[in-house]
Amino acid sequence: MKLVFEEFGDSNNPPLIILHGFFASARNWRSVAEKLSAQFHVYVPDQRNHGASFHDPAMDYPTMAADLLTFIEQQALTKVSLLGHSMGGKVAMWFAFNHPDYINKLIVADIAPVSYTHCFNATVGALKSVPLAQISNRKQADDFLATAIPELSYRQFLLQNLVLVNGGYRWRVDLDIFQHAAPAIAAFPNTDELTPFKGNALFIAGEQSHYVKAGDLSQLFPTATLNIVAEAGHWLHVQQPTVFITRVADFLMQS
Repeated sequence: MKLVFEEFGDSNNPPLIILHGFFASARNWRSVAEKLSAQFHVYVPDQRNHGASFHDPAMDYPTMAADLLTFIEQQALTKVSLLGHSMGGKVAMWFAFNHPDYINKLIVADIAPVSYTHCFNATVGALKSVPLAQISNRKQADDFLATAIPELSYRQFLLQNLVLVNGGYRWRVDLDIFQHAAPAIAAFPNTDELTPFKGNALFIAGEQSHYVKAGDLSQLFPTATLNIVAEAGHWLHVQQPTVFITRVADFLMQS
């Protein structure tokens, strides 16, 4: 099954693939992709169960890395740079460990190759509780979510998955699949038998985020650089877009 994707820039430029996070899609990265498309041929796929791509009960990092390999082969690419945020960063890391020969440069945004203790039960539960048959606009859905998810920007992000079909609202994503897969998304596969990735790697983390610690990277990414973006949290590409894009572009352009 093929991933739906968006494409930016001249096909003669070096290829860059951007991988979005959990509950996101290619549309969340259009602005970044458009700016980077001046120097790169940018692909932004909707990963499985996200955006307009296919739904499937299997959703873990080996499976999504296999999707990425298939995508690269379908586009007839031999060497790519990867930029992955959050869940997408974990997909990119797992791919780099298992298919290093395909990697030109690797950029991971605000995530590390570790298993986190947070869970998504509250988020998925809140979305499931929205009475879709009773709402007639997004504002009503937002009001239903406000107590469980008080952060407006996060609610607006999640509500991008609410779509109007034949006069009624439905979730673009399968919330049952997300609920089942969420523990695997928060986790990371066992790395004990992995060969460290010694290629060109940049980790970019938000100063106000706590997802990335230098000690989490040194063994698996011995040559990586950790770059901190001031006045930014986990959504650093949204909170500090100019700084984020500049640092990504500078790294990619280095010889």
